[in-house]
Amino acid sequence: MDQAERLLHSSSFGAAAGAYAEHRPDYAQAAVRWALEPASGPRVLDLGAGTGKLTATLVALGVEVIAVEPDPAMLTELRRSLPTVRALSGSAEAIPLPDASVDAVLAGNAMHWFDMAVAGSEIARVLAPGGILVGLWNVMDDGVEWVSGLARVSGSAAIGPRDTPASWRAETADMHLPKNGVPARFGAPEQAEFPHGQRRTADSLVATLATRAGVLVMPEQEQEATLGRIRAFLASRPETAHGEFTLPMQTGVLRVGRLCSITSTSEPDGLLT
Repeated sequence: MDQAERLLHSSSFGAAAGAYAEHRPDYAQAAVRWALEPASGPRVLDLGAGTGKLTATLVALGVEVIAVEPDPAMLTELRRSLPTVRALSGSAEAIPLPDASVDAVLAGNAMHWFDMAVAGSEIARVLAPGGILVGLWNVMDDGVEWVSGLARVSGSAAIGPRDTPASWRAETADMHLPKNGVPARFGAPEQAEFPHGQRRTADSLVATLATRAGVLVMPEQEQEATLGRIRAFLASRPETAHGEFTLPMQTGVLRVGRLCSITSTSEPDGLLT
């Protein structure tokens, strides 16, 4: 995906912020605990926080969390659902925090939107020495036969290679690295998966997949056709045709440490509140 396409996809969520807040899953608590194990302190930045799905999990674990999100509509949903969390307007490429102000930066289903040639330096700047960067992705367990069938029917715009355990490791292993020869700011990656699930009906699973960026940017007729295929598939399967079911999932985690030899750049132009 080139820069223009990534920008188009990453900016598509605001129009669906309410549906995103209602239908996207949270994150497995065991995954978040593992992610934070090496952190030297309790201060955590949820970067690209969206409507607060990962933020809420961090709050439930008693973490001291700040959320940063660039999209105004998504940020509004986050502030509505988590009014006690400090939630700031900003992006991975321009983080409105001082140097060395957090011990860990976490990104839930968001790191693939970052321009790491710029964001890598910004994330390293706000991390304290010994800090960690973590990406988390909720993936559908295509080891389950009906989920594998759903992935085939849905197409890569709705369930892409980053969305299934079979390929998420390869898709995300170098996600923390800049792509233009800029020196790396983080060390060797660790990856792990943790069981997860989400209670859905056929209708609410269709609504969930409708919040994927690849679907949101489709022309209307193509979008309707894609969601129609998914709806017909779910209606044809005994596991999903009637009432609630659990969508088998895993939370995949990429964890990297901040390299020590990083010189502070400059303070941001102003700390947003």
